[in-house]
Amino acid sequence: MFSNILQLGIKELRSLYHDPALLLLIVFSFTIGVYSAATKVPESPHRATIGVIDEDRSPLSLQIINAFQMPYFLKPVDIDYGQIDHGMDSGVYTFTLDIPPRLQQDVLAGRQPTIQVNVDATQISQAFTGAGYIQQIIGTEVAEFLRHYRGVEPDEANAVVHMAFNPNLVATWFGAINEVINQITMLSIILTGAALIREREHGTIEHLLVMPVTPFEIMLAKVWSMALVVLVAAALSVRLVVGQWLQIPINGSFLLFLAGAALHLFATTSIGIFFGTLARSMPQLGLLIILTLIPLQILSGGMTPRESMPERVQQIMLAAPTTHFVELSQAILFRGASIGIVWPQLLAIAAIGSLFFGVALSRLRRSLN
Repeated sequence: MFSNILQLGIKELRSLYHDPALLLLIVFSFTIGVYSAATKVPESPHRATIGVIDEDRSPLSLQIINAFQMPYFLKPVDIDYGQIDHGMDSGVYTFTLDIPPRLQQDVLAGRQPTIQVNVDATQISQAFTGAGYIQQIIGTEVAEFLRHYRGVEPDEANAVVHMAFNPNLVATWFGAINEVINQITMLSIILTGAALIREREHGTIEHLLVMPVTPFEIMLAKVWSMALVVLVAAALSVRLVVGQWLQIPINGSFLLFLAGAALHLFATTSIGIFFGTLARSMPQLGLLIILTLIPLQILSGGMTPRESMPERVQQIMLAAPTTHFVELSQAILFRGASIGIVWPQLLAIAAIGSLFFGVALSRLRRSLN
């Protein structure tokens, strides 16, 4: 039995080795996919281009213009009205400011003048964060101009917050690790489902049926081989991409995370086998995976905290292994949790995985018969 499972698993690894599309997907997902997901939305504008129409030419307008500094903004360019539309349509300027005449005079008189800010919203990575920065910069400079000095007025009460993990709240740290978690789920389902569909399309499933192997051995071979591939890829991604390339520290036990990932892979590869028995072709498998992955990734707590979801959704998602795996992974990698803290999640994943494995095995037996 064990020899059959080992040999069948090695056969699956050889089949995967000769499938360049899936190999490229694995490499891309755990390298460029993780990096791009972590850095896709900048936390602040970076070298954003800005054009300024200064109709006031006052000390206040010059103070506002000079406040746009590197690395957030390139040096503001003095333009006229005729250059606004052309500059933004051609992508030369992401932002343009129109400082009205008598700005300083109106500010000193207690009136509320308006500065027009035009934003090229097609520059998604810069537009939304940059607009907020511009508003904050203008407000700060006007307030300091009226006070005649730079400084921060002391508050009556000041809350001091200490962050144990990610003290600067860099979004990249969270995004990279959450993307590794998502890729583990996605690829494990795809690889096992594709392995079964590939057997059916190539006609080799009939060869297996006449051999002295059982559906249990066939399924377990696909589960351990594809799970091993994803686990090794995830381990390399955490060490090389997250730890070395993105320079993100890992607080908790790396081995404990891999143990949790292995249990999670036991559940998700069983889901992949189940989908492989339902689908009759690769396109059908892809549609099933899309319909499943989207709610698994959105509602499992990796993108949005579960506490902010409706209570009914939280209860339903407890039946998904991804919910417990996200909670477990964040506890280990973000907060350095030990097995004494995450054992309930490990137990839940093992129970859910066993249930999915049994259902998938039953479905596989019926489909083969």
